[in-house]
Amino acid sequence: MFREMPESGRAERGTATTRGGGVGILPVAAAMAVLSAPVWGASLPNPLPDPDGKPADMSKPVQVFILMGQSNMLGFGNAGNLKGIAGGKYPYLVDDAGNWNVRKDVRNVFFCMGKLRYNDWLTPEHSSARGKFGPEIGIGHYMGQLFDAPVLILKSCVGNRALGWDLLPPSAVGTGSGGKSYQGDSESSNRKVKENRNGWYAGLQYDQDVGAAQNALRSLPTYYPGAKKCEVAGFFWWQGNAERGKGSVENYDKNLAFLFNDLRKDFNAPNAKFVCATLGEHDKNATLSQKMFAFASRPEFKNQAAVVYSKPYCKGGGSGGHYGGNPETYMGVGEAMGKAMATLIMNEKPKEKAKPKKKKIDPPKPKVSPDALKAERLLRTARDAERIDRGVAKQFYKRVISKYPDTPAAEKAKERLKKLK
Repeated sequence: MFREMPESGRAERGTATTRGGGVGILPVAAAMAVLSAPVWGASLPNPLPDPDGKPADMSKPVQVFILMGQSNMLGFGNAGNLKGIAGGKYPYLVDDAGNWNVRKDVRNVFFCMGKLRYNDWLTPEHSSARGKFGPEIGIGHYMGQLFDAPVLILKSCVGNRALGWDLLPPSAVGTGSGGKSYQGDSESSNRKVKENRNGWYAGLQYDQDVGAAQNALRSLPTYYPGAKKCEVAGFFWWQGNAERGKGSVENYDKNLAFLFNDLRKDFNAPNAKFVCATLGEHDKNATLSQKMFAFASRPEFKNQAAVVYSKPYCKGGGSGGHYGGNPETYMGVGEAMGKAMATLIMNEKPKEKAKPKKKKIDPPKPKVSPDALKAERLLRTARDAERIDRGVAKQFYKRVISKYPDTPAAEKAKERLKKLK
């Protein structure tokens, strides 16, 4: 499933080989279990080798990476200026004549405000808007070299959005701006903007961005021609400029945890990894940076999430001014995020195959009422929340008891509340 990589330097075109065998529709960690060792050895190649120009192995599921955040994830890097320096600094982006390389194994799709803005093979020239690009170029090239399976970079974002307000995730209770909770009403598998609403609401942008990505994956061949199956392997997040104005810096670490867990649920990707990046103008001791580090340091996210410290890649300016469109800033952050994701994936420990169990013939199960099913789902959300914020978990347990009092889940919720006191 992975591509064999040289340790460093510029590879000859067409020399890449593959390892591993084909997989079905599996979580990415299960797919990696066929490997006996990391494909890049102890270190990542720098610079990346040239893409070989060949299509991906379409017998394998498309590896999907969801990119979210605000305007700097959206992308304001100047592609014209990038082309002038690519030969020396990013040789894998151009051929020997100085023309853009186009990856035929990585598809680049971009939605903004729920509308399709770009759908083509990966190249910096028209990545986010005409003549602009974002961190998806560095990310896409690293993921394209990591996998010999097809790769889909699926970006869904817009500028001036805060995690603690516009992008507040569904599990968030009381951790948004002003103590707000998520106010949407859509199902996990079908996120959409609430129809009966009075203006904006907490989590509207989450619903729109995630919903657009979910809809794209339902029409997979439209966005990756010839593809029949896919699996979401990871999430990338670059955001923070709007947080101090209308979000919740204080609860940023908690909301990142809610975000990661909810994205895994909404995309049915329990083994997907998560990489976020600090703002380029922030030091490591900036409050927002510290909140990101605290999120990734949670025990449950060990080897699952990583933070890229962006300041060393920032060539001037700040996130509010889109770093002046400096292409080296966007390439540096994108490459670093791609490396971080590759490291998380390569370090995944292969899981031992479970011994086949004898099939048991169980008696017919009694029918479960719709309310009981909803109560169980809410109970699971409460249990997940316990690992992040017990106060939030208590609110979920109380909701189970009040909304579904005659269900088994309500009795379990009462027991949990007693233990949490």
